[in-house]
Order: sequence, then C-alpha cells, then structure tokens
Amino acid sequence: MDYSPDATIIRDAPEPPFEQLAGILRARITRGDWKPRRPIPAESRLGEEYELSRPTVRRAIAALVADGVLFVVPQRGTYVQGSEPAGEGES
Repeated sequence: MDYSPDATIIRDAPEPPFEQLAGILRARITRGDWKPRRPIPAESRLGEEYELSRPTVRRAIAALVADGVLFVVPQRGTYVQGSEPAGEGES
C-alpha cells in the first residue's frame, strides 16, 4: 500500500500500525523531510507524533533498516541511508 507523507495511523486498517508507520516514514524520506545521512526524529518523538507505543515505532524502524532505507548508529540514533553504505565517504 502507498502512504502519503502526511497520512495518519488508521487503527482499524487491515495493515498493522507498524507497517503503516513504516510506509509513512518512507514517504517522508522520499519527499525530502529527512535528508540522506541525517538523523530522523527519536523513537519517543515519533511515538508521540503518531500516537504509537515505542515498540511499534521500533518495529517500523527495524523494517526500514532491513529494507536499507535507514541505518542505526548505536548511542547516536537512526539515520537515513545515503547513496553510499554507512561509514564510507566520511572525512
């Protein structure tokens, strides 16, 4: 299912909330809300914004990490994947 960057979570939709959130976050990245190699908002902030529990937000982020859309830097945050693999091209 395609999601709008401005969509909201629909509680009685056939797709679980984490899938909806993953689609919304992907759409926001595509729109340019968050630039490559830059952090996305914290899990707690996304949870508040979309009225979801932190485990649900984590599951959405994990799905996007698995798809290569995001990457996690421990103790730093979650970042939008750039055109080159994480850790390369930094000076």
